Amino acid sequence: MKLKRTKLLVEPPASATSDIAFILIVFFLVCASVEPDKGRAQTLPRSEPEPQKDKQSQNIEVELTRDAVIMNGNPLPKETFVKTIILKLADKAREEDKIVAVKSRKEVPYSHWMDITGIIEDAGGVITLQLEEEQTVQVQ
Repeated sequence: MKLKRTKLLVEPPASATSDIAFILIVFFLVCASVEPDKGRAQTLPRSEPEPQKDKQSQNIEVELTRDAVIMNGNPLPKETFVKTIILKLADKAREEDKIVAVKSRKEVPYSHWMDITGIIEDAGGVITLQLEEEQTVQVQ
């Protein structure tokens, strides 16, 4: 014997699904508020091509590796770097002479970069970032 069943399920109206989707999108946008990364504000100098006339006005170059600091081609421990950068920047009077070009390798942790740039700024240096230079190969 078969029992006769009545259909109890009711299909929701199609317009309700678009309303629900819209509400979910708004919910996720409000909940996922984007906070900017906090860092140190940097004043980057304008690059103007001027010939270097004397050794005194030559910029300091600092290269960061994972565990070391290389200043003008010489690897230095962090403590020695602090003393050296303070001495090098102390005898420079003009703001243009206090430019320090910082080049960082890809594997350098952000905390190490922040520490070293903080030391340079505390010593009175003006930081400029040096990007990797593209090497071109000529094929003959």
